[in-house]
Amino acid sequence: MSATVIGAATNGTKVDVTVNGKASEPWLRVHQPRANPRLRLFCLPYAGGTASLYRTWHQHLPEEIEVCAVQLPGRENRFREQPFSNLAKLVQMLLPNLLPHLDKPFALFGHSMGALIAYELAQQLQMGRHMPTHLIVSGRRAPILPDPEPPLHTLPGDDAFLAGLQRRYNNLPALMLSDAGFRDLFTPLLRADMTLVETYAYTSRPPLLCPLLVLGGEEDANTSQAELRAWQSLTSADFAVQCFPGGHFYLNEQTQPLLSTLASYLA
Repeated sequence: MSATVIGAATNGTKVDVTVNGKASEPWLRVHQPRANPRLRLFCLPYAGGTASLYRTWHQHLPEEIEVCAVQLPGRENRFREQPFSNLAKLVQMLLPNLLPHLDKPFALFGHSMGALIAYELAQQLQMGRHMPTHLIVSGRRAPILPDPEPPLHTLPGDDAFLAGLQRRYNNLPALMLSDAGFRDLFTPLLRADMTLVETYAYTSRPPLLCPLLVLGGEEDANTSQAELRAWQSLTSADFAVQCFPGGHFYLNEQTQPLLSTLASYLA
């Protein structure tokens, strides 16, 4: 969870985004299209996050990799749309919007909430014979493990809900806590995202056939390294775990080391 990108969504910056040389569709944002990419990397955000999380990633990855950030409803250019609070329904809607862009080899990356979405996408794509070259999940315990924390999305009232988020993740901007208008505007999105995460129920299926890389923060109080390693049973292919300095949102502070790792892995 994070509202870090909420600030980016309201900074007034206008970005000209294309997908495959055409005006962007709502679900995808490609800040630097590649003329002939070898691989497309589809990136999914954490709760409260937006496609802008990945707006600079292309600067630190090889020219042959095209970064395609998934823009979920309820944020930035899709602000007026209702955010999803059910993961299965979200994947059902997202999947056909990705299919036209799978004409190149592709990989999936997701952090926290995005890791769950990426995993479920990989499962659905595998059943449809559209196999990702790699699945990369970050900052999320394996979905086979139960949630050790009580749910936050059921807390009554915005104040209790936001206080619970801040205690657990310590990443809400001060404006979210001090400005009633800002709080009223963005709390429904955060609650929908947390509902999606906390009501997700793992369904046993055959393991994935693609390699799986699991990433995390060494000081992440919400996800232990044992919980990261538990992803191994979900693939029959190569498996690796790597951790970086930092907490749950290490990827915002360790962007260049992270992308150096991704570049090597995807090569």
